[in-house]
Amino acid sequence: MVYEPTGNRTVDDAVERVLAGESVDRTAALALVAQPVEALAAGADQVRAQFGDGTVDACSIVNAKAGNCAEDCGFCAQSVHFDTGIDTYDLLDPESILEAAERAERDGAQRFGIVVAEKGVSKERRPEEWDSVLRAIRLVREETDVEVDASLGILTEEEARILAAEGINHYNHNIETSPRYFPEIVGTHDFEDRVETLEVAKEAGMDLCAGVILGMGESPTDRVDAALALRDVGVSSLPVNILNPVAGTELGDAESADITTEEVIQTVAVYRLLHPHARVRLTGGREVNLAADEQHLPFEAGADGMLTGDYLTTEGQSPGDDIRIVERAGLEPNTATNEFDPETVKARTAGDERADDESAVETAAGTATSNATPE
Repeated sequence: MVYEPTGNRTVDDAVERVLAGESVDRTAALALVAQPVEALAAGADQVRAQFGDGTVDACSIVNAKAGNCAEDCGFCAQSVHFDTGIDTYDLLDPESILEAAERAERDGAQRFGIVVAEKGVSKERRPEEWDSVLRAIRLVREETDVEVDASLGILTEEEARILAAEGINHYNHNIETSPRYFPEIVGTHDFEDRVETLEVAKEAGMDLCAGVILGMGESPTDRVDAALALRDVGVSSLPVNILNPVAGTELGDAESADITTEEVIQTVAVYRLLHPHARVRLTGGREVNLAADEQHLPFEAGADGMLTGDYLTTEGQSPGDDIRIVERAGLEPNTATNEFDPETVKARTAGDERADDESAVETAAGTATSNATPE
C-alpha cells in the first residue's frame, strides 16, 4: 500500500510508524488527540485499509440474565443500587438463548454474545446456572453458523478453561475507562479485577473483546490511557460505547454523553492507530449520540465493527439500517462466518416496521426477554 500523506505531520508520522509495524507510544497518542479530525480520520482509514479486509464485522447479544447485579457501575441500568424500572429475570433457558442466536444469524451477525448481568456466573456457587450456560453455548454452536462469545463477569482459571473448551470465541469484559478514572465510575471492584479476568480468559485460549464507554466525564487523556491498557492486555475486538444516560443511574441526570461527535471520531481514529489489527467496534449509544447522517463517519475513521440490533436494556436500530451505514462508508458487511444476503436483511427491515410489525424486526437482545418471567 502506498500511503497518501494527510499533510499533518503528527498524523503522518504516526501512520507511517504503524504501517511499518511499529507502535504509537503514549506521548504520540496524546498528540494525536489534539489534531484536526479530518487528518486523523484520513490517516486512520488508511491503516484500516492496510490491515483490514474492507468489511464491517457485526455482532449481536442477548441479555441472558437481567438486573439485580450487586455491582455499582454508575452507568448501568441493571445495578441493584439504582432504581431504573427495568424488567429483571433469572437466566433464560438454553432454548430461548438459541432463539436469540437464530435471530442474530438472520440479521447478519457474525458473532453472538451471551451476556449475564452480575459479577460472575459461578460454577461453584450456582452450578445449575453454570450448567445451563454451557448447554446454551453448545446449542448455539450446533444449530447456527455464528461464532459464540460470552460476557459472564469475573472468571476463575477453571471456568475460563471450560469456556474455552466449549468453543467460546471471544470473552467480553469491558474495562469501561482508564485506570485513573475507573474509581469515579465503579466502587465495588477495582480496575485490576477486570484486567485479571481478561488475562485469565486469554491464558485459557479465548480471544479478548474489551472496550470502553465514552462520555462519562473522562478526559481525552483517560481515553488514550484506556486504549493503552487494552493494548497491554492484547484485545482483538475493542467495543467503543458512548454513554446513553439511563434515568435512575448515577450518570442518568445527563441529557447526553459528555462528548462531541468530533471527539468520538477523533477517539475512534486514535484507537485504530493504537490497535491496527483489532476490530474497533461501534456499539451502545451510537444511535442516540450521533445523528442519522453522522453514524457512518466513525467507519470512515478506522472503525470496522459494530454491534447490531438491541442492547442490554435499550433499543438499537434495525439491522437493515446498520447495513446501509456500512455501505455509506464505502465498506461491506462481513459474511465470512455467516453467509447472509445483505439485500434480504435490508428489504425485510425497510421502513418503519418496528412500529407496524414487531415480529418482522425482532432482534437478539430485544426479544429474547419475551420468554422470561420478570421477578
